[in-house]
Amino acid sequence: MKKLIYLDNAATTKTAPEVVEAMLPYFSELYGNPSSIYSLAGESKKAVDHAREIIAGALGAQPEEIYFTAGGTESDNWALKAAAEFYKKKGNHIITTKIEHHAILHTCQWLEKQGFEVTYLNVDENGVVKLEELKKAIRPTTILISVMYANNEIGTIQPIKEIGEIAREHGILFHTDAVQAFGQLPIQVDDCHIDMLSASGHKLNGPKGIGFLYIRKGVKIRSFIHGGAQERKRRAGTENVPGIVGLGKAVERAVSTRKERADKEKELRDYLIGRVLKEIPYTRLNGHRTMRLPNNANFSFQFIEGESLLIMLDMEGICGSSGSACTSGSLDPSHVLLAIGLPHEIAHGSLRLTLSEETTKEELDFVVESLKKIIDRLRSMSPLYEDFVKKAQ
Repeated sequence: MKKLIYLDNAATTKTAPEVVEAMLPYFSELYGNPSSIYSLAGESKKAVDHAREIIAGALGAQPEEIYFTAGGTESDNWALKAAAEFYKKKGNHIITTKIEHHAILHTCQWLEKQGFEVTYLNVDENGVVKLEELKKAIRPTTILISVMYANNEIGTIQPIKEIGEIAREHGILFHTDAVQAFGQLPIQVDDCHIDMLSASGHKLNGPKGIGFLYIRKGVKIRSFIHGGAQERKRRAGTENVPGIVGLGKAVERAVSTRKERADKEKELRDYLIGRVLKEIPYTRLNGHRTMRLPNNANFSFQFIEGESLLIMLDMEGICGSSGSACTSGSLDPSHVLLAIGLPHEIAHGSLRLTLSEETTKEELDFVVESLKKIIDRLRSMSPLYEDFVKKAQ
């Protein structure tokens, strides 16, 4: 088997060894239910509380504002559905963008069937929300604005602070899907006027199946899962103690290493982008050139199909993506790439490569050389490319 080069860290990350180590005792030794009253359960409750404090500290929030969930998708659903239901007496209008994750877009589509009205904002060619368009979209009936912190496909970082200020000025709730950004970027909820924030453990070297929703104190939304009194009666069900412990450790690790990781990943990301754009013709970079996640590079290669490219990269031991992992089974082009203005035929030839702290320059050199050979081969089989070359001569 060839050496694996994993460049799909936006889809999921490897669980860090220290995170696994922190979780292990809570499977077989400290396995008490945190809701019970004996001392074994008390150890579990202390661990849950400690993780909550770590996460709150990373956001400049209060521990009681952190609610554990099964991941980013649940957190997004909770934020939008519960807020819409509670504030529907005030209004029925929600504002989001055309490039959100499907956990937001599909939830908004469901809310439209319940009688809510949704405005899907356009973005510019770099995937950035147009603030003037946001301001114009606000109505007296607007109750919620939901804009992702950074895009999961093209890596573009949004002007979240400015969006939060606009929402605050108009007395509108502001939610951000920070699944890709949390752990990668410094986030302070007060500074950005964020009322609700979604995040997921497996995007920052934590375990799968655990995430959280930050809900600012005073924001009135209903419970999402009914049953017991867990999570201050807002999210019933026995807590996933090992997962919560792992999430807390992953956040602690991410915060302490963030600057070092970001500096390394940016340097390697820019090296990769530079080589690809210089050495592979008819290629474009998707997303903002600098205002992007430190580990994200997204390219479109003309005259090829992204699915074929991924298969051939996999044969070389290289893991990449054509977009969101949640839509990898779809034959439709990325909604994000269409939203930034790419035609279907170019959007189909996209490749997302997302680095980690373990990525090396040597690996990227191998990736670029592999890409050059694979793209040459795919283009040699393309009648469109053949016609293009003939016309160019």
